[in-house]
Amino acid sequence: MMTADQIIYEDNHLIVLNKQAGQLVQGDKTGDPCLVEDIKDYLKERYNKPGNVFCGVVHRLDRPVSGVVVFAKTSKALVRLNEMIKQREIRKTYWAVSKSRPDADEGLLNDWLIRNEERNKSYVTKGHSRPGAKEAELAYKVLGRSTGGYYLIEVDLHTGRHHQIRCQLAHAGCPIKGDLKYGAERSNPDGSISLHARRVAFVHPVKKTDVMFEAPAPWNIEFEPINNN
Repeated sequence: MMTADQIIYEDNHLIVLNKQAGQLVQGDKTGDPCLVEDIKDYLKERYNKPGNVFCGVVHRLDRPVSGVVVFAKTSKALVRLNEMIKQREIRKTYWAVSKSRPDADEGLLNDWLIRNEERNKSYVTKGHSRPGAKEAELAYKVLGRSTGGYYLIEVDLHTGRHHQIRCQLAHAGCPIKGDLKYGAERSNPDGSISLHARRVAFVHPVKKTDVMFEAPAPWNIEFEPINNN
């Protein structure tokens, strides 16, 4: 259930939330409550709106992932934001925790991914010739190391493929903490995975001003900075 303190930003066109791990962005076959319906209920009650309330999904986060997620309150804003996503004009930055350190402390991962619908999982394939394969690209940088031997990895997402960060980091030898599906040794106690949408930045679809939204990571882990210079 959405709570008021999850709202990072709201105006006439957008509402931005700090999604908790375990919350659904949009309804699925489980029939569990989702943020889209929670937002509609919130808008209907707060603004005394009659009839159906509009709430457009701009982008999604996997259920066990936390962090910034943007919704559109008007169809005009949704159309413009969807076009910005296609043009890669929305910058999305994630934080991931892994027990393993990449070979290089920063770099670019470029792979071709194939999605298995039945398993709800993506795999790295050798090339684009396989039907359904999609190019996936991200930039990463190791930010810190904890006393427990975990590494904090910052990811700038260049494409938006199914389970992209989870799949690509695992393929690079750095499965995300708690992500059993992609090779983590054990699950997190709350069923989450240690992947967090830290920051989203773009030009406001109506006001045309630069906006940036951040959400604090939910983990109780302290990291010592790593000097990447």
